[in-house]
Amino acid sequence: MTLSGAKRIVGTESVGPWRGRDSLGPVSPTSARPSSARVACIIPAKDEQERIGATVTAARSLPHVDLVIVCDDGSTDATAQYAGAAGAIVVTHQRNRGKAAAVESAVNALGVLESRDKRPEATALVLLDADLEQSAANCAPLIEPVVSGRADLTIGVLPAQRTASGGDPGGFGLVMATAARGITELTGFVPRAPLSGQRCLTRRAFELASPLAAGWGVEVGMTIDILRAGLTVEEIDIDLRHRATGTDFAGQVHRAKQLRDVTRALTARGLVQAGLKDFKDSGGVSGLLKRFKR
Repeated sequence: MTLSGAKRIVGTESVGPWRGRDSLGPVSPTSARPSSARVACIIPAKDEQERIGATVTAARSLPHVDLVIVCDDGSTDATAQYAGAAGAIVVTHQRNRGKAAAVESAVNALGVLESRDKRPEATALVLLDADLEQSAANCAPLIEPVVSGRADLTIGVLPAQRTASGGDPGGFGLVMATAARGITELTGFVPRAPLSGQRCLTRRAFELASPLAAGWGVEVGMTIDILRAGLTVEEIDIDLRHRATGTDFAGQVHRAKQLRDVTRALTARGLVQAGLKDFKDSGGVSGLLKRFKR
């Protein structure tokens, strides 16, 4: 992992909050307040040179955000250069290691920067996808409940997305349904956006969710772990746009990988039978791929 920086970074509707079952004993709420809150934005990215610059610029405009860290997760294009030029600190993976590893590397880099430069510690983290472009500026409603102490984790609920051609992204809803059902069965929380990567959480909540569930299971694992720690989770409607996965073979391969990682995250947290039924019925990842090739 290498770290570089091109520059020194000097209408919503809530349906929560939901406090998780306190299976680990009481956990003190966040002490951050708007007057003192410092927020770091974490963006995992792979092959996003066309969008990452606008996403970083928009993220830097968010309230309380004073540092944006992008982890370039083995890109084959100029993602790192565009992110740095837009004002982000860039962490580089020489090979693709997956979303969870990219988030962890960026947060680790944040700790290094705080220690090395004697920076005041960021009290909260905003996690954003790399392809949001200018719409990332609409993520402010995720931050306020966390820095005010009302919630430990906020999750963005996005409007219906469209593919680049303007069509319906399609898909079979299998990943979403599996993730939602698993979270509900393990915690009692009924999520509207179980796979949303647009989140804000306290450093304490991040620590309790670490190590993160591997790959595309990161969001599901994080939600379950934070709820099980007895912390408060809130879902918030935000107007964001990102590149939706299409219905072509590449898109279906992506969904198969998502289902694999989500299933692993649920299994590791105790959902051994119900959460695996759809996955097993489909024949696992290989079975899904055979279906999609037809």
